[in-house]
Parts: sequence; C-alpha cells; structure tokens
Amino acid sequence: MSRFTELKAVDPAILDNVPQEAGSAKPDAILTATGITRRFGGLVAVDVNHLEVQRGLITALIGPNGAGKTTFFNLITGFDAPDEGSWTFEGKPMGALAPHKVARQGMVRTFQLTKALSKITVIENMKLGAPSQSGENFFKALLHPLWRDQEKDIEEKADALLERFKLNHMREEFAGTLSGGQRKLLEMARALMTDPKLIMLDEPMAGVNPALTQSLLEHVKSLRDEGRTVIFVEHDMDVVRDVSDWVVVMAEGGIIAEGPHSAIGENKAVVDAYLGTTHDTALVFNEETTAKIDSAKIDSAKIADTAVTTEIEDPQ
Repeated sequence: MSRFTELKAVDPAILDNVPQEAGSAKPDAILTATGITRRFGGLVAVDVNHLEVQRGLITALIGPNGAGKTTFFNLITGFDAPDEGSWTFEGKPMGALAPHKVARQGMVRTFQLTKALSKITVIENMKLGAPSQSGENFFKALLHPLWRDQEKDIEEKADALLERFKLNHMREEFAGTLSGGQRKLLEMARALMTDPKLIMLDEPMAGVNPALTQSLLEHVKSLRDEGRTVIFVEHDMDVVRDVSDWVVVMAEGGIIAEGPHSAIGENKAVVDAYLGTTHDTALVFNEETTAKIDSAKIDSAKIADTAVTTEIEDPQ
C-alpha cells in the first residue's frame, strides 16, 4: 500500500488552455520553481525564472548540450544547492532538504549514468530502494523478529516490480552483469520502491540498445497511466514526440519555451537555440528531426551539463 494518497490518471487535455510560453501557470502544478540560479565561477549554469510542472503528466525537458538540464535536476533533488531561488513540491518548501529526504517526500530521480551497485545482486539493489527499513536501525537490527514481516513485504514488492520490468530472471545475478538498458530498467524499478508521486528521469534512453528502447518507452508511459508525474531529460526528438504531454526547452541555463511538441518545433527561439542562428525552417518532431540536429552537431548521447555526484561508489 502506498504511503501517499491514491494517484489518479490525468487527461492531457487539461493543458489545452495553458499559454504556450516560458513560465506558464499550470492548472494543478505538483512542482513549482522560482528564481533558481546556480553559478560556477563566471558561468551561469542555471537561471530559471519560473517553472511549473503539471501533476500526472509527462513533461520533457530538452535543450542543447550545456543548457543546464542536469544541473537543474541536481538542484531540485538536493544533490546540489542553488545560489538563489526556491521551489516547492506539493506546496511544501524543498530547498533545504538532502536527497534522501527529498525522496521520502515522494520525488525521486534516476541518473544518466546508472547508479546500480554492481557487486550486489539485482534483488538486493531493489531492497535498498525501500524507505524506512527497521533493520537499518542498529538496535532493531539485533532483533530480527521485530522487522521480519517488513522485510518480507519489501521483498515481495521488489519481486513484483522485477516481474513488471521483466528483470525477474536476473534476480540473483550481480547488477554488474546487466546490460546498459537493463540497468536503466533496474534503476527505474528501484525508484518505484518508494511509491513516488514524481519521477525525474535523466536521459533514460541514452546508451540503450534499440531492442530495449520501446520497452523503456512503454514503462515511462505506464508511470503516467498510474497517475504519477514524470519529468525527463531527452535529446531524441522522436522519443519526446512519442511520450511527452508537454515540453520545456532550456538554453544557456534558462527556460526559453514551453508547449506541446507540435508547437515547440515551430518556435523560432527553440530553432535558434538548436541551430545557432535564425532559421525559417521549423524543427519537426518526426523522423527528420534527428537528421537536422545531427547536422548541427548537437544531438549527442553525452550531457555537457555540470553534474554533482554524491553517490557512494562500489567497493573495490
């Protein structure tokens, strides 16, 4: 049973009357960020005036490499601290919270470079994602009967998620033996151990074998179908077109445009940000888009955004 109120699916049509402009107000924003700035020396990596994320839908965060997307993720989830600004989740201020406390509130994230602990098994990785485990308390850990039932519930939930993400056959394998795509699936499944309301995915398709891409896309859509909110960073415009309900565009640290993917592709500010100069041709969100971006040398599987990593590395 989720620790949070029951989630309900949201009709994307709720955004039909939302102004297609940067910083537009949403009918039911789950996340609101205002005046967030992050500087690294003389470089302004993030300068977001205002952003609202609609509850229950999938929002794509796109932009050229170095636009500040991953840095923005780091700030919102507590992995870095802004120089200025504030943000709320479910109306609660989140600026002073550490990453694990942010996750407890119902907002979790994944990383472009997966953070699976390679020297423990897949099922053990899943169990680590469960919050508030009694066995983590030193004194309670000495009295196994006190937390045996909770441990059983956690394992049952982990097994159900592994089956959902088609990783149950890898249950007892070391996480280090998984392919890149399977690690992405494991990280997404582990994130669901907290019953989150908002999931932030940093380039979930990067480095994934095409054979697993469609499976990942369907899992992202299923999160929305359950009533969860998704924000994801992505460079592949075909993926953005396929799964997003709303698109936010960043460039040089700021938000320059918002709207459905059909409108974003025709936005001159977006075209300029991607192609580097004024163009009359729109960015079309279809099979031609990737070729256009490739020709401008900006479609890359690598993020140039400055990232702050505070994860514990695997023991050598």
